[in-house]
Amino acid sequence: MAVKTDASADSTTIQMAAAFHALSEPLRLQILDLLREQELCVCDLCEALGTAQSKLSFHLKTLKEADLVRSRQEGRWIYYSLNLPQFAQLEQYLSDFRRLSPMHPARPCKPGK
Repeated sequence: MAVKTDASADSTTIQMAAAFHALSEPLRLQILDLLREQELCVCDLCEALGTAQSKLSFHLKTLKEADLVRSRQEGRWIYYSLNLPQFAQLEQYLSDFRRLSPMHPARPCKPGK
């Protein structure tokens, strides 16, 4: 599923939106947790998660589109692994928020404006 974005959004914003969308599903987070340990084929992921291959393939596609996972084919098997540079970009993006100073409350809006 492609992430809908405003036409004025830059490539980093689009990339981050796709990543956060991909991270918003519990099953996809479970997939990523398993891939933190090692590269796995679809059959191993299906077994570990107790889910059908068709459902898993849908979620892996979303993770790939967000560039969070990579795949490689070996014979008839497809193996998945984390795309660590993308996670480093996510970490950098989020770390920028830690440097923000506390926000002051907004002043009340005036009626009629």
